[in-house]
Amino acid sequence: MSAADDEEPAEAPHPRKTQELFGHAEAERVLLDAYRSARVPHAWLIGGPRGIGKATLAYRMARFVLAHPDPSAAAVKSAPSLAVDPEHVVVRRIAAQAQGDLLVLERSEDDKGKMRTVITVDQVRRNVSFFGSTPGEGGWRVCIIDSADELKQPEAANALLKMLEEPPPRSLFLLVSHAPGQQLATIRSRCRLLNLHPLASADVARAVAAALGRDAEDAEVIEAAGLAEGSVGRAFSMLGGPVLALRRRLIQLLDRLPDIDPMALHALGDAMAGTDPQTLEAFRDTINGWLSARIESGPQESRVMARVAETWDKVNRAAVEADTFNLERKPLVFSVFGLLADAARR
Repeated sequence: MSAADDEEPAEAPHPRKTQELFGHAEAERVLLDAYRSARVPHAWLIGGPRGIGKATLAYRMARFVLAHPDPSAAAVKSAPSLAVDPEHVVVRRIAAQAQGDLLVLERSEDDKGKMRTVITVDQVRRNVSFFGSTPGEGGWRVCIIDSADELKQPEAANALLKMLEEPPPRSLFLLVSHAPGQQLATIRSRCRLLNLHPLASADVARAVAAALGRDAEDAEVIEAAGLAEGSVGRAFSMLGGPVLALRRRLIQLLDRLPDIDPMALHALGDAMAGTDPQTLEAFRDTINGWLSARIESGPQESRVMARVAETWDKVNRAAVEADTFNLERKPLVFSVFGLLADAARR
């Protein structure tokens, strides 16, 4: 791999600092119309795949409500979007995590400085004191939960449910979820669902370019956007790191199937050596994309579909085992390409 492949992946700015939103104009319009109707639901479940802008939209809504606390104000009625002047005091406070009327629940570090895997019940219980306190100048209190999927402790989910069941006046909950269908039915029933869809490649490129100060027509940006499957977050993980080069190499090998180049597979296994989860995820995602394309473009015969589904299951099971048990990656590469070559011959 080239020296450029050893660079650190580009880092996406935190949604609280992201001012622009790409590709979700309709979802933004739904939130804006609900707010200026003066009948805005007190809780929204914003769902969709990872990295497509759900949290960015949640912060955008929070900024707008806290900057324009009167839904009947002329500025709200005439607003074309949820955009707020970057120099507005609310925007600056939220970026600095100093907005008193905004509570953000997200994973935090434990006493040893290690990132927790869940949002704890103690964090959720902060809701009680937050919503029980006197609101600031606008009268609104907003809570962003990023993400609700990390409310894995039953006590934490139940503590949130109590707040959703009896929301204080002028309160707004914005729950981000990568899998809204897996949320507790009692939580889903108390939220209005707003599903976002993967972005078009052009919107991914525009979002990445805006965040990094690069040209949206930059060849590397376009390539990462095209491979990101509608996820800005995934495009960021590719730029500047080994993932983009790995995907290129994988696509070349997949295009040759059912022929296999053992030397190229050895080189691929060497490139994937170690425990970096991003390279394994890129390997798995690219293989799954190839299998999906075969399903969509191939004959829709039950035996063909069953064979591809069986290959899909074996490939993903092998990848999960490699990740779970920290197995060597090179045997995984040879095993998976053996399965794919067999599937491609039939």
